[in-house]
Amino acid sequence: MDNSAIEALPPLREVIAEHELAAKKSLGQNFLLDLNLTRKIARAAMPWCGGAVIEVGPGPGGLTRALLLEGAPRVTAVERDERCMAALAPLVAASAERLKLIEGDALQADLPLLAGGPYQIAANLPYNIATVLILRWLLGPEPPAKLTLLLQKEVAERLAAPPNSEAYGRLSVIVQWRAEVRMLFDIGPKAFVPAPKVTSTVVELVPREQPLAEAETAKLERVTAAAFGQRRKMLRASLKSLWPDAEARLQALGIDATRRAETLSIEEFCQIARQL
Repeated sequence: MDNSAIEALPPLREVIAEHELAAKKSLGQNFLLDLNLTRKIARAAMPWCGGAVIEVGPGPGGLTRALLLEGAPRVTAVERDERCMAALAPLVAASAERLKLIEGDALQADLPLLAGGPYQIAANLPYNIATVLILRWLLGPEPPAKLTLLLQKEVAERLAAPPNSEAYGRLSVIVQWRAEVRMLFDIGPKAFVPAPKVTSTVVELVPREQPLAEAETAKLERVTAAAFGQRRKMLRASLKSLWPDAEARLQALGIDATRRAETLSIEEFCQIARQL
């Protein structure tokens, strides 16, 4: 694969200066410019699923370049910042038709439709909408084959947290119910422009062929919202909004009503959800 046209493009800092791409806080933008790091993320996304690699919020194109340089057969980048569209145009031209650029909001985009077949996601997600997007993608009717995401470390820890840990919560249960989660490596604040106040982490999510246990999504969300909404309380109190006789119901399921939400396994949450 001839990547010489991509390698001949000007450095990202020059692209940012030419197009006046100061990161917008309102869009949750923090640009990663170190090509060694973006290529490390791209390699973490391999092996390719055989379809499209969808990137959300490419910005000036650091990760986009890396995905193409590491051999992604087809990249579809969704960007809502019109300033970045012009900045990415030379990369589209250099990609030999491997890069397709879509102007739009990832919160509204139909990714399976854009992909037109199997797809995976690789993205440096905007901090302000990361969890909303992850849940939408995992719980949708056509989830991706794999997600390789750069997130705030705190969010990554919540995704991967086991029971009986401080980070374990509603997000942990819903995400791990539908996907296997693996934290890969950290990236410090100084690697970004502008530098955020927190460390970031690359995380891999691989959707399960079948959910971890039987449950309806809406019911599991109701149970976890009630249980973790009052996580310091015992289940017999926190679940009273769902069941006035919560203690008796839990005992019938073989679950100690004096336990707290963070001690329950995902399977136990599903067990409760099936009784709603």
